[in-house]
Amino acid sequence: TNTAIKFQLPAHRYPTAKCIWNTVHENQLVIVTANVGTGEHQRMDIEIVDSSPKKNVYLSKKGIKSETRLAVTSHAEGEVGVCLKNYVEGDVTIDVANKLSRIIDLDVDIGADAVDYKYNPSQGLETEMRKIEGIIKEVIDEMNYLKSREERFTQTNISTNQRVQSFAWFTIVALTGLGVWQILHLRAYFKRKYLID
Repeated sequence: TNTAIKFQLPAHRYPTAKCIWNTVHENQLVIVTANVGTGEHQRMDIEIVDSSPKKNVYLSKKGIKSETRLAVTSHAEGEVGVCLKNYVEGDVTIDVANKLSRIIDLDVDIGADAVDYKYNPSQGLETEMRKIEGIIKEVIDEMNYLKSREERFTQTNISTNQRVQSFAWFTIVALTGLGVWQILHLRAYFKRKYLID
């Protein structure tokens, strides 16, 4: 997967993080390339996190400038977020601080797209074959993941159906028992009142 986005990030004394999220599988290579535009009295911080229950923080770097290239490997299934904060630094007036911002050109490569074949000494056809091999491996991994999810959901479905069926049988037996008890009770009541023989 390849995601490229260009945006302007205003600077603040206490900024909130601007996060770009991408879906990843476990043990997948993620390469983030951030081109940060120039800007006085500003400091750009970057953090790479995930959305797993453990909230893994893969990397945190303060004061990135110009082109920064970062590589991490995901630890869990879910989403990986690239979070950026643009801080106002130094003594600047409020009017100047409100006008400060930086342009960020963010490129996130995941899986087979993250492998850089430029540094591979092989040429031509062999390089193309390696790219295709990486893509095929990614497709196979995705299919295996979907297969395991399907099996898990099938088991959940079977389990739920068994519980619903058991509850239905219990309800039928309980209502039948209640009906029989009510008939016997009313029969005894009517006999006591001499309404029936």
